[in-house]
Amino acid sequence: MFASFTPAISPRSAKKIRQQARRWRLHLRTSQSLNDIAHSVNPAIRGWVNYYGAYQRSTLLPVLHDIDYHLVKWVKRKYKKKGKYSKRAIRWLGQVAYHQPALFAHWSLGAPFPAE
Repeated sequence: MFASFTPAISPRSAKKIRQQARRWRLHLRTSQSLNDIAHSVNPAIRGWVNYYGAYQRSTLLPVLHDIDYHLVKWVKRKYKKKGKYSKRAIRWLGQVAYHQPALFAHWSLGAPFPAE
């Protein structure tokens, strides 16, 4: 007997989103600027946020944070001084997210990183 239903993102769908983000290979796009990367991935992210984020957005946020950590890898490769420690890259991305919260579609849901 079917007792309940939760309209949140399923683990299978979350896995597919993570696989798609991995296929983007963001960390290898060091010749592109952050604006170029945002322009190319925002339509997909916006679609996921609109579709899966309608109910229980909190279950979607960990999946979107994985995209942020792909961006951290990109920062570490693009800017070598920030590349030695993840903390520097996270802080830099936090500042970018603080000053440009609409750059990536999922950043408007809340600051992904601490901006110090």
